[in-house]
Amino acid sequence: MRFHYQSHYHQPLKGEAIAGLFLLLFPVLLPCLFTPFTYASPSTFSKRKSTNCALRLFLQEWNVIKPRHLSLLRSALEGKSSNGEQSDLWTPLADQGWRPCLESVNTPSALPQNSEGYLQVFLDGGLNQQRMGICDAVAVAKILNATLVIPYLEVNPVWQDSSSFMDIYDVDHFINVLKDDVSIVKELPDEFSWSTREYYATAIRATRIKRAPVHASANWYLENVLPVLQRLTCFLLLVLFWHSYGIAAISPFSHRLSFDNLPSEIQQLRCKVNFKALVFVPHIRALGDAIVHRLRYPPGETEAFSSDYLRVTTDQNDKQRPQKFVVLHLRFDKDMAAHSACDFGGGKAEKLALAKYRQTIWGGRVLNSQFTDEELRSQGRCPLTPEEIGLLLAALGFDNSTRLYLASHKVYGGEARISTLRELFPLMENKKSLASSEERARIKGKASLLAAVDYYVGMHSDIFVSASPGNMHNALVGHRTFENMKTIRPNMALLGQLFLNKNITWLEFRQAVAEGHQNRQGQLKLRKPKQSIYTYPAPDCMCRA
Repeated sequence: MRFHYQSHYHQPLKGEAIAGLFLLLFPVLLPCLFTPFTYASPSTFSKRKSTNCALRLFLQEWNVIKPRHLSLLRSALEGKSSNGEQSDLWTPLADQGWRPCLESVNTPSALPQNSEGYLQVFLDGGLNQQRMGICDAVAVAKILNATLVIPYLEVNPVWQDSSSFMDIYDVDHFINVLKDDVSIVKELPDEFSWSTREYYATAIRATRIKRAPVHASANWYLENVLPVLQRLTCFLLLVLFWHSYGIAAISPFSHRLSFDNLPSEIQQLRCKVNFKALVFVPHIRALGDAIVHRLRYPPGETEAFSSDYLRVTTDQNDKQRPQKFVVLHLRFDKDMAAHSACDFGGGKAEKLALAKYRQTIWGGRVLNSQFTDEELRSQGRCPLTPEEIGLLLAALGFDNSTRLYLASHKVYGGEARISTLRELFPLMENKKSLASSEERARIKGKASLLAAVDYYVGMHSDIFVSASPGNMHNALVGHRTFENMKTIRPNMALLGQLFLNKNITWLEFRQAVAEGHQNRQGQLKLRKPKQSIYTYPAPDCMCRA
């Protein structure tokens, strides 16, 4: 190829003008380069439907985050797992001698004829924090002999999702399952229509309980909330004559009921709500089933996903052996990365960006900020990066033939951050790669509904693993324990120390990981005092067989 430089030497000003004009028009001509990155996908659907500009790959090269554990990564990419390792990995959990034990709340028992009044709760947080709050609300209603109004879900300031209880959960199923335990109504009668979130936001109200302590005892509710119900009941009897119920609204309510010193029937009721009554709405279950089906029975190279995909391929699937898959909950969003105060290898620019975010959101008051990165990692207080969780899975024996479903909302750093994980596991999929935009239309932009789909798929996977502790991790660990399903819980302190050792070999790393995770693959652990019943359902909600 011949290069011509002469015109540039004779007309430097003209060349500079053209270059400047090109820079100005660059964002207009190629807008996709300036939009947030989305996940790449190995599936046929994403290959066919992708509308991203080809030059996006070039732009990503500007933001490549170099692997922090290059030696381990190279060894993991070169190595192959033996068939024996694969066989052991996928073996379901053996019977551990425990069974779900909800007999005392499954036996129909007559509800008291007269309720003390209506109980409202306002729940903040994300999907799984609100889920635990719903369970606690039912328990408190039982303690107070109150009629529970379907809980109000606050809009999370981070996720900005306004989905209601009825948008997420099958409300009729919820009420029906609990009909012999607690009286539940979808909305207040007209006489109490004034009791709204807006009503409590504008002034101090006698019917609002706003100082419920974290992990309050049953006695606290009997001493502080029941009198509010009864006092208003008396007022209504005197003034209105025709109504005999009171009302109390508790806000905030998250984490407001103790895990200890409660009657066994209350503890088991909480589990009944969590594991039996809370079922996602039909369209979430349908989408989850479709995703699970496509993971079990991957389409051929020439097949694309469509609305009638399941019907068309039914006969083929009868002859095809279902494949196993792992669900990886990769919680590595900007919020978590900043709050951890750890160094994730993004250089000075990333450190400054996360420091600024901490200052904006928390005023710089983050406990971990007083420790060095080495101290935080050695204590297991840093979330695993996509690269690190990939190395963990590879060390455990998973290889590039493993089907991996990525359950996450947003990954801080985008595709550049997860490129090493995808290199290790090229068959990695997610909602976007496994379902069409039409199928995802009802959950688009709704964090709680997106998380609900991931939760559903996580409960139908062969193995579940989470990159860091959190509400999704805790909820699925508890639910899968209740169902005796394999769940890998990363040993954060061990992994932090191993990744700090820059001289460790792949063989040494694999041996240490294998030894450190022998008893962290779904083995049942009994709940200790102050631990959550939703993470450790035994022995409160499970009995020895």
